Amino acid sequence: MDIEDRTVRATERPSGRIGRRSRGGDTPARTPWTRGRVLAAVAVLMAVLPAFHGAVPNTVGNAGSLLETFLPWTGLAVPVLMALASLRRSAVAAVALALPAGVWAALFGERLLPADRAAAHDLTVLQHNVNDENPDPAGTARALARAGADLVALEELTPYALPVYEAALAPALPHHTVVGTVGLWSRYPLADSRPVDIRPREVEGDWNRGLRSTARTPAGDVAVYVAHLPSVRIRLPDGFGTGWRDESATALGAAVAAERLDRVILLGDFNSTLDDRGLAPVISRMTPAEAGFGFSWPAAFPVARIDHVMTRAATPVTTWNLPVTGSDHLPVAARIKL
Repeated sequence: MDIEDRTVRATERPSGRIGRRSRGGDTPARTPWTRGRVLAAVAVLMAVLPAFHGAVPNTVGNAGSLLETFLPWTGLAVPVLMALASLRRSAVAAVALALPAGVWAALFGERLLPADRAAAHDLTVLQHNVNDENPDPAGTARALARAGADLVALEELTPYALPVYEAALAPALPHHTVVGTVGLWSRYPLADSRPVDIRPREVEGDWNRGLRSTARTPAGDVAVYVAHLPSVRIRLPDGFGTGWRDESATALGAAVAAERLDRVILLGDFNSTLDDRGLAPVISRMTPAEAGFGFSWPAAFPVARIDHVMTRAATPVTTWNLPVTGSDHLPVAARIKL
């Protein structure tokens, strides 16, 4: 074999390899209906998770409760996956995205409707965790007083800030009761006020975060509960720590179930969303005010509704958030038809 022959063969071999790569690569056989199958599978998963969130177990790090805490935010997967499907030019992924979009709309679409603040009602109530490190309790108190509510429930009251709230709220809400770090102010007389024991068994020290009182409203007596359930934390390797909160929710649910008055209003910071199974002992006995998303925490960029108004034998007709105060929570207001 001479030099010229070897040169010809050497130039033929790369050409053959290139040809084989072309036949195994992105040929015309790869269509928009065959590209992006992984994206389509992810889209189906993002439909299944919110639709069947109750099936996600809490056995490992309370993963189910963690998912439920931020459940409305699963909808963000739709625009992200849509952008990826567009870049991939995948028709099958784009069609699959109809599943998570439809599930999200079915679960949360109604919350996009505006609140009807003109609806007929008997009471306006206000719930606010005022933050025990609030740098401006006087400003917070003035904002709450301007809201014009008939009942105001506050949590994380401190001995230093309590007189500030008493002075600011007294002109419009002359009746009030305080137990530990929670308090209730009312336009109408209060009677039978007492603590409600929602302390987890392992919690020691001076821990009083629940109360019950009877509000003598023009429409009749109403049992009003104020509660502040324990905080939750995400820590490694334990995951989403909800044990104390869940135990406290069970005690609160039992207290509400034992209430003898038919009409009940429950206000508080539950450190739990309405979708979180940890709050089931309470929600199963009450009707939450859930118009809109009502994200109330953290105030700087709210991502979860953990402050709630609930009723029994009464109807919450609308709910909304008030502007930010000096607290790390937003105030939550609701109108109730008795």
